[in-house]
Amino acid sequence: MGDDLPPDLGRLRVLETWAAQYLTRIRARIAAVERQQAQQQPPAPTVAPPVRSAAGPGRVRTPDWCLAEAGIGVPATEIHRGDCWARGRSLVAVSAERARAGLAGGAQPCAVCRPDRVLTRP
Repeated sequence: MGDDLPPDLGRLRVLETWAAQYLTRIRARIAAVERQQAQQQPPAPTVAPPVRSAAGPGRVRTPDWCLAEAGIGVPATEIHRGDCWARGRSLVAVSAERARAGLAGGAQPCAVCRPDRVLTRP
């Protein structure tokens, strides 16, 4: 134990009570700041529920195009076809227009499914 605390039980109990009250004040201030920041930030975009296909109950429709953001394991933003086996797990389903815009903006086409061959056709 540290030498900066009193040796007797009475004073230790007083310090314990003070610390508990101070911790309550700190937690209340944290909650107030979090509420204030939540009011200042724009709301997070909501994720649409998965589209169900006619393939059967409980089956999620495969998107036509996907976007893999650059990050851990992905050196650059990539565009994939929805059925590409190399697409990974952290993808965002996008429209053909958004996929075209991504390719025009510098996103890399997947080397496996080559979405640029289809998306750049007139």
